[in-house]
Amino acid sequence: MGRFHRHEDGTAHTHDEDHGHDHGDHSGYSTGSDRIDVLERIFDENDRVAGQNRADLTAAGVFAINLMSSPGAGKTTLLAETLRRLSGRTRIGVIEGDIETSLDADRLQGFGATIELVNTGNGFGGECHLDAPMVRSALTRLPLAELDLVLVENVGNLVCPAEFDIGQQARVMVYAVTEGEEKPLKYPVMFRACDLVLVNKVDILPHLDFDLAAFYANLTRVNPGVRTLEISARTGAGVDEWCAWLSERVATRVSA
Repeated sequence: MGRFHRHEDGTAHTHDEDHGHDHGDHSGYSTGSDRIDVLERIFDENDRVAGQNRADLTAAGVFAINLMSSPGAGKTTLLAETLRRLSGRTRIGVIEGDIETSLDADRLQGFGATIELVNTGNGFGGECHLDAPMVRSALTRLPLAELDLVLVENVGNLVCPAEFDIGQQARVMVYAVTEGEEKPLKYPVMFRACDLVLVNKVDILPHLDFDLAAFYANLTRVNPGVRTLEISARTGAGVDEWCAWLSERVATRVSA
């Protein structure tokens, strides 16, 4: 039997022999046709629900962002600063995804946003990502008619979140310079899926042995032309530009 593989365009197939692109050694994960059928049904159902999510968001005139990163890259700190700056200007809902605890959701309280928590360990099998049905469970609790923007903080992970459409209008990645300049090459699906890459923690660059130019070169190899913004969620540097990017998308969605 071959190995199951899903391309970024949603097509799936098995690998019975080499056909021109390297996926590494997955010899310990050979799959039969039954497993392939199950995986295809999971992705098909996810894509169906993602379409429902997107339709509901569009009907309500809401722009949704799937915010992704590795653990500790600074998503929650950035979200808190974003909510603080956009408070009173943009009506925001947040879907906070974590495997366990409400720690990050609690940090985002008090900025005027509507927060809905999804713990993937609570009835969703402890998944390392949010999928469309999980997001739908939270969307039904958000007052979409009263919102302009929904920010979905996905579970910290550089692999699975990029593979699941949740119904967003844009994908944004928070990348921390502490992670190393090689990450776009090691996790190309994540970096290739993004419409915007926020290069975070630039305030500590003087203290790191980090080659920023090499990072940008690696990013260009996997996602040529992707927009980037250099920010520090801790100091606030670059966050106004990020908020302006969000406001532009909200204005386009509301006027559409």
